[in-house]
Amino acid sequence: MRDNDDIQREVRNMFMRINMLVQQFAKCSRKVKILLFKMYCICLYDACLWSNYNIGSLSKLKACYNKCVKKFFGFKRTDSMTQFLFELGLPSFNTVLINSRIVFTRSWFVCQNSAVSHVRHILG
Repeated sequence: MRDNDDIQREVRNMFMRINMLVQQFAKCSRKVKILLFKMYCICLYDACLWSNYNIGSLSKLKACYNKCVKKFFGFKRTDSMTQFLFELGLPSFNTVLINSRIVFTRSWFVCQNSAVSHVRHILG
């Protein structure tokens, strides 16, 4: 009942998506690439549900995210991640995780579904 397998699946999927983007959109402008990256690589919908995992699994996903950014935008392995995330206007991996949890929590509390309301009432 751990989330390591789901995190590993997300690593494989992110590498698969970035390879497809590199093949099909390598010659696009930086603005188009940023939009594509946001649509295909930042959406970690299931990340907000991860609660039982090894820190190493999450570190692999973070490394994957960083490698994908570098590969898609043509940066070198030795380039500063912080600098070009700032240049591109992209969030860091930690920001992506925090934002997914915030969005999920907000959605949970404003949901009008009777089943969700019942569970919230039970949880206190």
